[in-house]
Amino acid sequence: MSGGVDSSVAAWLLKKQGYDVIGVTMQIWQDEEETAQQENGGCCGLSAVDDARRVAWQLEIPYYVMNFKKEFRDNVMDYFACNRYVKWESLLKRSLDIGADYIATGHYARVEQLPNGRYSLKKSATAAKDQTYALYNLTQEQLSHTLMPVGEYTKDQIRQIAEDIGLQVAHKADSQEICFIPDNDYAGFIEREAENVPGP
Repeated sequence: MSGGVDSSVAAWLLKKQGYDVIGVTMQIWQDEEETAQQENGGCCGLSAVDDARRVAWQLEIPYYVMNFKKEFRDNVMDYFACNRYVKWESLLKRSLDIGADYIATGHYARVEQLPNGRYSLKKSATAAKDQTYALYNLTQEQLSHTLMPVGEYTKDQIRQIAEDIGLQVAHKADSQEICFIPDNDYAGFIEREAENVPGP
């Protein structure tokens, strides 16, 4: 749970469908002052944890924060790579280890099992928010353990559901930034981190 409206409604939809839901926020932000974390906010900071915890309390589901700082530093920040490595490989492994059957996200996409048994990533119900472009490299194993319930809805419908069930995050702004570059200065980030980043 990122603390945003999409993952919050995803949790509610799955609970409504009869799943035994727990909320998890991935702690991926690096060591910094608490005030900086709150200022940076987005999907990475302490304010996101507060929002996710509040939603979990409203939905009456258990809530946990799992530490993935090392994996995020190694596989995303150092390599500026796709989040497949942290969000799916690491989170899925840890979730299966504690007895979960699936991980669920607030991504606008759908997972469908085909007649031949293979899993397919399908576009969301709304082209305006479709996020399959960022998920194309998920493996069959990962897709078979992934639920994406908001993929059946438009963003407006998701916000309306959140409002109808009284979630404070119903109108929270979408996070668009790369969370570890809050100032959007990508070149500056690479210059600052170049000593630690392999390759040209």
